[in-house]
Amino acid sequence: MTEKIRESILSRNFMQIPGPNPIVAVGGEGTWDERCIESCDIFKDQETYYLYYHGVPMYDPFAYRVGVATASHPLGPWTKYAKNPILDLGPEGSWEDEHIACAFIIKEETNKYCMWYSGRSKGDSTDSALKWHIGLATASSPVGPWKKYEDNPVMEDFGYVGGVVKHKGKYYMYCEYPIAGREKVNVDYGPIALVTADAPEGPWSKYEGNPVLSPGEWGSWDDGGFSEAKVFYRDGVFHLFYGGAKLLKPRRLTQESIGYAYSLDGYNFTKYSGNPVALREKNPNASAFAEVHAFFEPPFIYLYHTLRYITSPSPKLGTEDIEDLGVQVLIPNIPFRLPMPILNIASLKAGTISLLKDCPPISLEHSSSLALTAECTYDAAAKAGLRTHVRASYDGINFDTTDLYTFDNDFKPGGTMRKTVELSPKVRFIKVLVENLSDAHDLKDLQVIATLGN
Repeated sequence: MTEKIRESILSRNFMQIPGPNPIVAVGGEGTWDERCIESCDIFKDQETYYLYYHGVPMYDPFAYRVGVATASHPLGPWTKYAKNPILDLGPEGSWEDEHIACAFIIKEETNKYCMWYSGRSKGDSTDSALKWHIGLATASSPVGPWKKYEDNPVMEDFGYVGGVVKHKGKYYMYCEYPIAGREKVNVDYGPIALVTADAPEGPWSKYEGNPVLSPGEWGSWDDGGFSEAKVFYRDGVFHLFYGGAKLLKPRRLTQESIGYAYSLDGYNFTKYSGNPVALREKNPNASAFAEVHAFFEPPFIYLYHTLRYITSPSPKLGTEDIEDLGVQVLIPNIPFRLPMPILNIASLKAGTISLLKDCPPISLEHSSSLALTAECTYDAAAKAGLRTHVRASYDGINFDTTDLYTFDNDFKPGGTMRKTVELSPKVRFIKVLVENLSDAHDLKDLQVIATLGN
């Protein structure tokens, strides 16, 4: 059986499709997550997907806190929880009074959720290593309110939490540890290490054979170490998708792509021979995929990550400062149909057309078919409808100024109308613009979904 599992893994051939990125962006002016956000965990409960992240504001204190966004589909659209942040700093002088980050969630019982997270105090700053501790919180709902364990931290000085696997009554916690400090070239990166326990609060024991995943040899694509990464267990295998960095600085030059490693026992991981499985170069304007958290929903593997940019998308911030959340979709080499929401506009004013920047670039590299579905609600007095414009690009950054296709939606005053058009574009990337043909009435609840197929 062991050899059959290993052969099955080695025979895999993944196709990468960038999601409608960014899937979650930094907050607006004055919000707690205005400056940057980074990936924590992806969690599904009932029919809702929960995407956890940590973020920092523009104002002081420059402190990470944890928030969450929800969706009914793995690719969104995502809505930030109104009561964010859901986990805040500890009191002054505590072990977590400077930062709260790297949250990971499992459903322990019917109405009990466990969250492990990394915390840092103002006294933990060193030049040689970044010292973070691990805490535990519980709640009766995925959004909280979260109650911190009274004997926190449950593990001292063990870095960034990547993920926790509960297997046969034992808890396996995988963290990025140790974390390189400011005197190192690759500050904030490290190997993946393991601690185990028989209960969520511990006691936690370090695995004597740490690390379980080490950086590649000098000159390899992941020779600079890893950001924290989730491990999940399925079909007798511990699966680890991780962001691997080059040994470079500043951080935006680390060129993190995504690799895959697997283990049959949770301790001994083998890197996939076809790494990296998700290249940053496939996502327009991406400089790195960091803090990778995988979610498997057959036949797709969704890889949620921090998205760093080559060129800043924000006029307020430099490239080094801004980070959003992105997703890459891995697909086995089989026929597929992947629906992807690409536009969601609450209201489109009369006589206007959406902006090119409102739509993410959609990669058609692995798609032989494309269907676009446009839906909107018309005003009862409207006399004209919706037009959809499709623009093409060779690189996902520079788009044509003329349309590749156009089509008009069905029209009915006061009605909600939907139209699907199947296209066969022979281009690498597309974007969609939508136009309100009415000169007097706004369009409501407008959405466009692209269904990619092969």
